[in-house]
Amino acid sequence: MKQLVKHVIAAGLIGLVANHSIHAQARPLTGYVNPFIGSEEHGHVFVGANVPFGAVQLGPTQIGRSWDEFNGWDWCSGYNYISQEILGFTHTHLSGTGIGDLNDIMIVPANGPLQLRPMQFEKPETGYGSLFSKKSEVCHPGFYQVHLDKYGVDAKLTATERVGIHQYHYNKTENAHILVDLGFAMNWDSPVKTFIRQVNDSTFTGYRFSTGWSKDQRLYFAIRTSQPILKAAFYNDSTLQSGREVESKRARAALYFDAASNPDMVLKVALSPISEENALANMNAEAPSGSFDAFRLRADQVWEKTLGAIEVETKNDTDKEIFYTSLYHMFLGPTLFNDANNDYLGTDKKVYKNAPFKNYTTMSLWDIYRGWGPFMSIVRPSLVKDITASMLAIHQQQGRLPVWPLVGSETDCMVGNPAIIILADAFGKGIIPADQRELVYQAMKHTALRDSMGLEYLKKLSYIPADKMHESVAWAMEYAIADAGVARVASALGKKADAEYFTKRSQLYKLYYDKQTGFFNGRFADGKFRRPFDPLYSVPVTSDYTEGNAWQYLFLVPQDVNGLITLLGGQKAFKTRLDSLFTISSKLHEGTAPDISGLIGQYAHGNEPSHHITYLYNYLGEPWKTADLVREVIGKFYKASPDGLAGNEDVGQMSAWYAFSALGMYSVNPMEGKYFFGSPLFDSAKLHLENGKTFAIKTNNNSAGNKYIQKIEYNGKPYPYTYILHKDVIAGGELVFYMGAAPGKTYGVSPSSR
Repeated sequence: MKQLVKHVIAAGLIGLVANHSIHAQARPLTGYVNPFIGSEEHGHVFVGANVPFGAVQLGPTQIGRSWDEFNGWDWCSGYNYISQEILGFTHTHLSGTGIGDLNDIMIVPANGPLQLRPMQFEKPETGYGSLFSKKSEVCHPGFYQVHLDKYGVDAKLTATERVGIHQYHYNKTENAHILVDLGFAMNWDSPVKTFIRQVNDSTFTGYRFSTGWSKDQRLYFAIRTSQPILKAAFYNDSTLQSGREVESKRARAALYFDAASNPDMVLKVALSPISEENALANMNAEAPSGSFDAFRLRADQVWEKTLGAIEVETKNDTDKEIFYTSLYHMFLGPTLFNDANNDYLGTDKKVYKNAPFKNYTTMSLWDIYRGWGPFMSIVRPSLVKDITASMLAIHQQQGRLPVWPLVGSETDCMVGNPAIIILADAFGKGIIPADQRELVYQAMKHTALRDSMGLEYLKKLSYIPADKMHESVAWAMEYAIADAGVARVASALGKKADAEYFTKRSQLYKLYYDKQTGFFNGRFADGKFRRPFDPLYSVPVTSDYTEGNAWQYLFLVPQDVNGLITLLGGQKAFKTRLDSLFTISSKLHEGTAPDISGLIGQYAHGNEPSHHITYLYNYLGEPWKTADLVREVIGKFYKASPDGLAGNEDVGQMSAWYAFSALGMYSVNPMEGKYFFGSPLFDSAKLHLENGKTFAIKTNNNSAGNKYIQKIEYNGKPYPYTYILHKDVIAGGELVFYMGAAPGKTYGVSPSSR
């Protein structure tokens, strides 16, 4: 810690030491983060350098393998731990998504013969890029390092919010150059128009317009080099152009410098969604001067402060590594989508100047509404406030709330109205300002009442016919959750008629319950249920469910758990069905979506619709079953290794389940402001809240064997409930769990409520 303070003082960051999130400790919290966790198999996490929620995610980009041969799906982020090659370094990445995009502004530190096209997997000598040794690869929060064997280049990367900073040391200097490839694209993306110009001997600006998952992405950039460029060669695809600029579908530029005299080159690359001028302004605002090491230190300290919002203590360093890596993953996205002056590009492609909020994009709303949103409402409500403002602005620009916004475009990925759920949660917790409450409600109501995507049927208090819409059950179940959110907000605003109407809509899930099969099933326009029926069938598009089967969707009613219990025949029958979910065979049919992973029976932890299910035993007076399952999920599906996640990280939700559960709780209904208890993992935890208060969690007699809660105290008094309210958490205080090796005889025996 003494060495850390020494560096902090040297960087002029001594003010951080006074912040409650920096504490005396033998090891910095950033030292527990392992960014490679989840970078193999289906985790799809970003590996590289950035700061929390930064617009820049600077990291290596690899060759995405073909779907048939190597399942290119596992290169959605542009990186997979099993790869042994790096094409170069790009400035935008996705983390944990199931679709790929971005990887914009390719930079290749090269030497020898100029190669303008990326190498092929089968023939690495055919183009730019290099093999590398895993032993040379290092990644910490805000920092990435690797040695490129082909070029003999030692590469180091760090970042600010809008500027990527590269440091290259050339061990081989012949014909040393920096290749800028604006035409590079992943399998999901394609350039439309690209441009680069030379401003002077060390400054270049341009843009890259592309289409992919984001149908109309517009990205502007500015590059500044630490030593002069002696010659800049511009290419229209592979054809050399005269002059100091080039515009083309696939523009490229080779920037030559005297590496023999100075083998070290530092590049600063600033991004903007608005203009080249704003990109330069972002660079001047965030990285006008300073050494690479100074920027690296600054990024490290921003991460240290961010992670310090929660202190946990445990004798198990592996649990601590997974926990702080989970927090790290949760702070990778959503990402900033504005400039340093708060200008941003709307989904209507208009420029909005000096916005009164931070505009965000990369919102995987269907995933993150379940756990990530409620978690951030505790530790970073200011972020949630900006996200709700961003979603309200999108509603004004495109006429409806977002589903999956990505860099200025609506992807319409996934089902339902997930933005409504996050807004309802924020509304109930007082995060939305008073002067925006009515605007937010009208946006929710307007989005829920539009005549598209099956809502035309729900408006009539009916069901979505399976012969009119694919995955109709999934759409309807998700709509029902969102409608419960509209009803909650309407009731809070005194809109009685609206509250009654949307409450009825939130109950429409019952229309899909097929008593003959005992599952929610697709119904056709003539009222008949789908026959033959197979609860394990889940082939994408052709089934009635999205990334799941009838078993997982049987329990997707977090807004009305007690109503679901009644629908399935009462508590005894519900217990039997819930037990069966975890004990039946995990075998799946051929062709099943790969998202159904992390299986315990047919519980699928690798995908979000299952995430609340282990906590449902709290409603049944059997919280020890929740404890058993939570510990089993943690043990099986979260590991300190590259294959340490059971499914897509999904921009933080997979990690949010772990972080929440390791603290001993989780949000079943993400709009209710209740966090149900499970089985705390740590000896103690302190949540340093934005309001200046601290919520402390202590666990007595905790171990792998002592996983069952015996009793609870809150602020020194016996606590009889199986959950804690959000308002009690943010008020600060102390929650104490007493643990034992056998289920507590009295704790949670009767479902508690207040």
